[in-house]
Amino acid sequence: MEHGEELTNSFANKDKKSVSSGPAFHSQQHLQSNESHRSVSSSVQVGKASATHNQGRKFHKDLTSLPKPLTVADLSATPDDSSKVRISFKGTLGSYNEDAALKAYPKCKTVPCDEFEDAFKAVELWLAEKAVLPIENSSGGSIHRNYDLLLRHRLHIVGEVQLPVNFCLLALPGVRIEQLKRVLSHPQALALSDIFLSKLGVARENVDDTASAAQYVASNGLRDAAVVASIRAAQVYGLNVLAEKIQDDPDNITRFLVLARDPIISRTDKPFKTSIVFTLEEGPGILFKALAVFALRDINLTKIESRPQRKRPLRVVDDSNTGAAKYFDYLFYIDFEASMAEPRAQNALGHLQEFATFLRVLGCYPMDTTL
Repeated sequence: MEHGEELTNSFANKDKKSVSSGPAFHSQQHLQSNESHRSVSSSVQVGKASATHNQGRKFHKDLTSLPKPLTVADLSATPDDSSKVRISFKGTLGSYNEDAALKAYPKCKTVPCDEFEDAFKAVELWLAEKAVLPIENSSGGSIHRNYDLLLRHRLHIVGEVQLPVNFCLLALPGVRIEQLKRVLSHPQALALSDIFLSKLGVARENVDDTASAAQYVASNGLRDAAVVASIRAAQVYGLNVLAEKIQDDPDNITRFLVLARDPIISRTDKPFKTSIVFTLEEGPGILFKALAVFALRDINLTKIESRPQRKRPLRVVDDSNTGAAKYFDYLFYIDFEASMAEPRAQNALGHLQEFATFLRVLGCYPMDTTL
């Protein structure tokens, strides 16, 4: 018998005993361990389309009235009473992160924060009910910092948001493209708009986030500068839209996660996704075995990400031929299309525990099927 047939036959019988012999997986708490953890688009619109966005817009003469982002020092403040859901995010008003929060919760009260970790802490300290953070971009790839923060904090993923990115060129009212000498924005926004900006022949300056660039140009009255930011940033800071969809890839999408203090109840009446993180022992075929627990139950994997462990990045392996060798010790992040309310998902994770040295469910949440 071939080795693959032996493995398949072995795995096929696991569902019969993994539920009875292992722990039940009806909530995230059963799986928690003690270990904590993007050609310029043809649709660029100038002229009439820009004028439409700029009608009735007034320049903010006093930007000091806008709320300042939270910092770590602010996180001891007492939250105010509000009937609206408070959503923390990294950046200032008008950022794409805020756009994602407003897509998920149109009537929410957004809470800007200086750093991603501040957005986590705002939820942990009850200054916000939920946090929204970007996790991956179709052009820029995964945002590894936020994967690390997911493991460090104990918040649960309760939703996801897929946001099409519309990079716009913004400037003060009356400023024309020919007058521009420099463009300010987040480094990634500048990089993803490289073709358009190269044709302009302007200097590029990095800023912490796109909305901060818009705020800086508006508050300092810079008439030789433009910014790459969102239409909402233009509305907030009184800037004109000189061009839309200037990104190199017209189908640029960013995926965001919604985090909360408590998990939501898993359901089976609509598409759900589950996110987990785990570690494995060293050995031949061990990763294959771990992934096979999903394939054998017809569970589709939508995301696989590996990150070296920070606390123990290297693993020493004794090799009799070459002596001791050092390898990276990895954490594996996986998203799969199944709800934890389904027996097949429970059985798959029960089976995975036979290979995993650490396993944690980060969240089970409804899939965002809208763009």
